[in-house]
Amino acid sequence: RDTYRKILAEDIVSKVRVPPADNSAMDGYAVQLSDTQTDKPLSVSQRIPAGTPPSPLIAGTAARIFTGAQIPQGADTVIMQENAEADGDHVRFTSLPNSPGANIRQAGEDIQNGATILEKGTALRPQEAGLLASIGIDQVPVFKPLRVAVLSTGSELVAPGTPLQPGQIYNSNRPMLLSFLDSLGLEAIDAGICADSFEGTKDALNNAAESADVVITSGGVSVGEEDHVKAAVEALGEINLWKVAIKPGKPFAFGKIHTQNKKGATPLLGLPGNPASVFTTFLILARPFLLKCQGKSNTQTSTVQVPAGFSRKSVSRQEYLRVRIVDGKLETFPNQGSGVLTSACWGEGFAVHRIGEEIAVDQPIDFIPFASLLHP
Repeated sequence: RDTYRKILAEDIVSKVRVPPADNSAMDGYAVQLSDTQTDKPLSVSQRIPAGTPPSPLIAGTAARIFTGAQIPQGADTVIMQENAEADGDHVRFTSLPNSPGANIRQAGEDIQNGATILEKGTALRPQEAGLLASIGIDQVPVFKPLRVAVLSTGSELVAPGTPLQPGQIYNSNRPMLLSFLDSLGLEAIDAGICADSFEGTKDALNNAAESADVVITSGGVSVGEEDHVKAAVEALGEINLWKVAIKPGKPFAFGKIHTQNKKGATPLLGLPGNPASVFTTFLILARPFLLKCQGKSNTQTSTVQVPAGFSRKSVSRQEYLRVRIVDGKLETFPNQGSGVLTSACWGEGFAVHRIGEEIAVDQPIDFIPFASLLHP
């Protein structure tokens, strides 16, 4: 169970077959079908519970067998007990299968010896844990969880639980980002709140970069006089990307921080400050990047087509609308502002409004369920 949300570090090859031998899919009687007739009772020559090795089937007899028990040599069919009438040590069948092999699970029908059952980069879920156990594996190599530092910027921010002073707001981005990282199985580092100053931002970024594999900031990446993240990153390393054509989340930035006490550069994801923008840019942009760094092989976002219950004019930036499904159609939250986090709690996912596209009522559009984004 300790593998949950971990990323597999190498291919897993089975050294056994699953199931290891032919076994019964039903409670019933194992027979050689060619020796069996509906008007001719057979003697019951043995009883085979699950976990008990069977003896070879005596020709012209039946073996009482239970679900999961190994098929005896000489039997090729299991007749379910609903089609059998037992009379002492004999059994008569009211109907027979049309061909041999009925109600038998073949050896290796799930997993063959030598088969690659899981590939490197697979995110391990409960079903993968069960699959590994089915071939006798109790330990697997996984990638070490990525260490991600979360730094909030803004002199106006205070932690929840602290009385607000005039001009202050509660920091909602910090707990949201830390929870996102927990949901992905990553190691979250709380780098605190940084006031709006160039030197303070630079020091905070340097400290975060030295302690983490990746740094995520919220706020301070726009064009205001008190937005210092972009300039501080450029002083410590480089900005490789700034501004993307999405809404909400246009000021998103990506760069690298170089520190004296650490070999190599630390990637930085600069998220906007408004909470709905943080919610969107983390799930759409930061999440696949972090999972790729963690070693996950498939980081594509899953979408489904759902009819729109609304109409919208063409847009110049790709918009991620907070929506939910009502009567089989997508309904938008009335206020799609970048500061309206209520929309993310009300909604069930994103509707994707692509650049240059006009949306008409009943038109199928891409829908990304939030639930699909909250795990590796």
